[in-house]
Amino acid sequence: MNSPTSDDYVVRAIRPDEWAAVKQLRLDALRDPVAHIAFLETYDVAMARPDSFYQERAIGSGAGSGTAQQFIAELPDGSWAGTVTVLLEQPGTTDWAGYPVERRQGHLVGVFVRPEHRGIGMVKALFDAAVSWAWQQGAERVRLFVHADNARAQGAYRKAGFKPSGLAVTFTKDEAENELEFVLER
Repeated sequence: MNSPTSDDYVVRAIRPDEWAAVKQLRLDALRDPVAHIAFLETYDVAMARPDSFYQERAIGSGAGSGTAQQFIAELPDGSWAGTVTVLLEQPGTTDWAGYPVERRQGHLVGVFVRPEHRGIGMVKALFDAAVSWAWQQGAERVRLFVHADNARAQGAYRKAGFKPSGLAVTFTKDEAENELEFVLER
């Protein structure tokens, strides 16, 4: 069997009625061996959420939303191989870590590519769609956070044009659990 290439999938925005597939992809992502350093949520927490949570998430980040957009890489058979969500952050607000947001910016979250589709440029294709959407919404920059120990993800983000900003934040009481901000300036 040949390895998949970028010609074997289409990157598109999710539709609000695709909440069940959104839920399944999230659960699959949380079962990944590096999920503990890639995501804040655990599989058990995500599994316990009611379907209404995923329905609202799909509506809030589906095609036509003006504040968030989830993109997926869809294979010819209709299955989803990867995802990223971009959130718009507004100046004058504070972000999830309590830092002030100084400009309109996109924030990439929920990055996941199934293991068998890694290394073929899918992250870059997903990011290209998410960044393009953020620029269309008037974002001045796009950012994401990546665990300091997640070298593989950092490499993929660098290949997509993102660079470390120098900001590191902590999610847990363990000060060694640093998340590094990577940015792409317009």
